[in-house]
Amino acid sequence: MRTGIVTALFPAMTLRAGTQKGTDEKLDPLLVKEFVGKAHTDIDRVKVLLANHPTLLNAAHDWKRGDFETALGAASHVGNKEIVSFLIASGAQTNIFTACLFGQLDVVKSLIQLFPDTLHALGPHGFTLLHHAERGGDENQELVKYLKGLGLTRTKVTLY
Repeated sequence: MRTGIVTALFPAMTLRAGTQKGTDEKLDPLLVKEFVGKAHTDIDRVKVLLANHPTLLNAAHDWKRGDFETALGAASHVGNKEIVSFLIASGAQTNIFTACLFGQLDVVKSLIQLFPDTLHALGPHGFTLLHHAERGGDENQELVKYLKGLGLTRTKVTLY
């Protein structure tokens, strides 16, 4: 009965969860690296990889020294809204960096008001919220102004 309720309410979640049923195997790190790497620019390859390996969706690759990046993080920091939109439509875990890319001022304000230190959060490779907002284009000027008004000036922090 519980499975039926979950399936009725969350069919995509049930399908994705079903793809891993009965397996304890980890994703191949080279596959994760390819998926995350291609998510910067190659939507066609991202679609193929995700179709063949649905659990790649929120997988993260460690480039080095804890510089973790997901496909969503990759597409977001380069401003690739097409790939970001595809990943979100596929169920990717959204975050404040992606909200900045899309100029979601109300969302960003709410998160910063609730968690003020989020203003200084770093995304993959040390890219800041300001970087992501600027990557979103001219339509993000209000968000860029807001972030700068809070004191953000840097778009990237050197991690290593």
